[in-house]
Amino acid sequence: MTSTQSLGRRVGRRTVLKGMAAAGAAGAASFSGLAPAFSAPKTIKIGLVMPQTGPLAFFCEHIPFVLEQVKKATGGNLDIGGTKHPFEIVVRDSQSNPNRAAEVTQDLILNQGVNLIATFATPETVNPVSDQCELNGVPCVSNDAPLEPYFFGRHGDPKKGFEWTYHFFFSGDELVNCLIPFWNRLSTNKKIGGLWPNDGDGIAQSKGFPPVMQKAGYTVTDPGRFDMPASNYNAQIGAFKAAGCDIVSGVVPPPEMTTFWNGCAQQGYKPKAVYMGRRWNSRRVSRRSARARRA
Repeated sequence: MTSTQSLGRRVGRRTVLKGMAAAGAAGAASFSGLAPAFSAPKTIKIGLVMPQTGPLAFFCEHIPFVLEQVKKATGGNLDIGGTKHPFEIVVRDSQSNPNRAAEVTQDLILNQGVNLIATFATPETVNPVSDQCELNGVPCVSNDAPLEPYFFGRHGDPKKGFEWTYHFFFSGDELVNCLIPFWNRLSTNKKIGGLWPNDGDGIAQSKGFPPVMQKAGYTVTDPGRFDMPASNYNAQIGAFKAAGCDIVSGVVPPPEMTTFWNGCAQQGYKPKAVYMGRRWNSRRVSRRSARARRA
């Protein structure tokens, strides 16, 4: 039996028992000539953990708009089993810190009494939130973190899965296999530099990307893992220049990409193609790079 089936069976039993109890109470009240009393629908509390501040804050720029649209579309109510329940979304800031993400999740579960938690924006946010939900038996729905660091980073067993945490996103293998056709269309020397940090995404890509790249005929230069924030990327840029890498593939947040790109300008390194996960503002980087070149 899968964890989802097990959960469904338990929820089904609870729901059926509650329904039978409610029906019995209503029948007894009608038989005695009294009108049954129904309580107001329960308010559903949904916790939302996200990095509103810190280097991952760009993931949340659209959230105020999205939450407003959700409110307009639903009218502040959710239809559950034919009954409209008002709902409340309680937002907490992980501050782009895994420890903080775990702390605010604990608060949502133990003190706020949320019924469900949603989270997103890299394994540094998603994994600690999901772990706390799994530990405390609270449903969690997450996305925006590749499959490998989410599942295996949490020591998941493919034969068992997780009971309370559910995730939807693409895998790192799917990502790199999508990138290869784009790079194949470019006129390059098929040499790639890997800018992979010492975090969930970086470790997963450093393990999963090179075999696929090499199978496709690319040579990979990997200077090794590094901690962020980094004051400079001179070592990585030097390694890429020495190897003659026409392509750079990495996964760093915007502030780090800016530091790296400015360093490239200062050292005269001009790769033909750069893929950088965790989105970055190309206009901002280009302006800063231009200033760096003029300096």
